[in-house]
Amino acid sequence: MSHVVPTVLLLACCVVGLVLVPLGLPGLWLMVLGVLGYGWLTAFRSVGMGILALVAGLALLGEVIEWWFGFRFAERYGGSRRAGWGALVGGLVGAAIGVPIPIVGSVIGAFVGSFVGAALLEYTRSARAGVAVSAGWGAVLGRGAAAAVKVALGLVIAVIGVLALLRT
Repeated sequence: MSHVVPTVLLLACCVVGLVLVPLGLPGLWLMVLGVLGYGWLTAFRSVGMGILALVAGLALLGEVIEWWFGFRFAERYGGSRRAGWGALVGGLVGAAIGVPIPIVGSVIGAFVGSFVGAALLEYTRSARAGVAVSAGWGAVLGRGAAAAVKVALGLVIAVIGVLALLRT
């Protein structure tokens, strides 16, 4: 097989994946699939189990960080564990609701959903609007920080993919 198709596949997955990450979509996992596809199409000459495990581990780390930041920031801004769960679920629901709006819908939905989820669940616990709003803002900041970390991890995955490409 020509080396052009695997190269285009890998590069396309990396570029599209990096664009998807800030939109709250599974861009890191698309990048992992791109590295896997590249390896498969090149008979795994430069992509072995170690590289596959590394990129999958980085993508999984990104998901864990996203979950943890939502909890941590909601709590840091005065919210309870319940606010953290609200941020997580609200962000997922908001992103899903925002998908029909092209490009920015899922991003806006995820941020608004994180805020509303954290604030609403914190308010049901504390019955204090100020605490609930503060927890909501913490959840928004956590989502932003998590997106930045996931983009950085995506860049690392892309570099690993390009290095594998250069090794063949």
